[in-house]
Amino acid sequence: MSASTPLHALHAAGQSIWLDFIDRTLLQGDTLARRIRDEALTGMTSNPTIFEKALASGTAYDAQLKAAAGKSAWELFELVETDDVRTACDIFRTVYDASGKRDGYVSIEVSPGAAHDAKATVEEAHRLWKTVNRPNVMIKVPGTPEGCIALEQLIADGLNVNVTLLFAVEAHARVIDAYLVGLERRAAAGHGLDHVASVASFFVSRVDSVIDAALAAQVKAGTLSADRAAALQGKAAIANAKRAYRLFREKFSGPRWAALSAKGAQLQRPLWASTSTKNPSYRDTIYVEELIGPDTVNTMPPNTLEAYRDHGVTRRTVDADVAAADTLLAELATAGIRLDAVTDTLLAEGLASFQKSFDTLIAGIEQKTAALAAAR
Repeated sequence: MSASTPLHALHAAGQSIWLDFIDRTLLQGDTLARRIRDEALTGMTSNPTIFEKALASGTAYDAQLKAAAGKSAWELFELVETDDVRTACDIFRTVYDASGKRDGYVSIEVSPGAAHDAKATVEEAHRLWKTVNRPNVMIKVPGTPEGCIALEQLIADGLNVNVTLLFAVEAHARVIDAYLVGLERRAAAGHGLDHVASVASFFVSRVDSVIDAALAAQVKAGTLSADRAAALQGKAAIANAKRAYRLFREKFSGPRWAALSAKGAQLQRPLWASTSTKNPSYRDTIYVEELIGPDTVNTMPPNTLEAYRDHGVTRRTVDADVAAADTLLAELATAGIRLDAVTDTLLAEGLASFQKSFDTLIAGIEQKTAALAAAR
């Protein structure tokens, strides 16, 4: 791809650009194919929140919902969800083939209710995999301890997996280990590894949102100076992600990885998620620009993608000043802000948020189908 826009330059720097959005209108005609070309898109992620917004607005799904009258709201959601993901997979198939199965993936998420049940996660993942029936679908599972158990099994079974809701480097380490064991099990069973892909979705901006609020609270309480708080604000999320990238490089090196790589195994790339800027005083592309480097993915919502296309600055940053990242997080601990407590809270909140979105989505489908039935 030629570096005709900042997005193309970002792609050339080794970072895959995935769109954190799906909508049926986007999948119609040549809109997505054109954006793949013009914006260097190489993948797409979806989740219940995205589908909730897509189904709530417009009439793009009404005809299918009418035709499937009699199905439960859950069945209707899975019907439209898998149809959209299958269509997106077909559009991204050229990217998948051209990249040697490294890119071109579309993620679909297991239901939030399975987050703490490894067996249910595996069963639902296999059902979604079979229903979509495309080699470039990627099943999204949460990065809980139970999710790691499911990840190992799914990789051994040959499914592509996006492990989501990672906030802590320690959780990222468990995910990488589960991926490696899954690959080793698959290789030991005599199965190929070259078509099995995985990403580890490490969430970024939400970390700053929580820590910045904690710093502000300390200033208000008089336990931290305003100058000291200002020096620490807006930096923890990027520091945390840089440590995750360092871990990724450490884990995917040495004899163990070399043996798997020789059999065709792919890296489980870090995927930077939650990269929209929540604080309007921060640069709107900060969570892209500060985490650029080879073998990474950034899944951007439409507004962040447009901002980067307009004025993004591309330079290798993901492994720059990692020692400074360690120092910053140590300073936060000295100030009484424990990163592990923050990431534990964020994981719990993330799971609750997805569950709430899913519940709202199901309720919205019930309301819409009732309205369509009444109109008919």
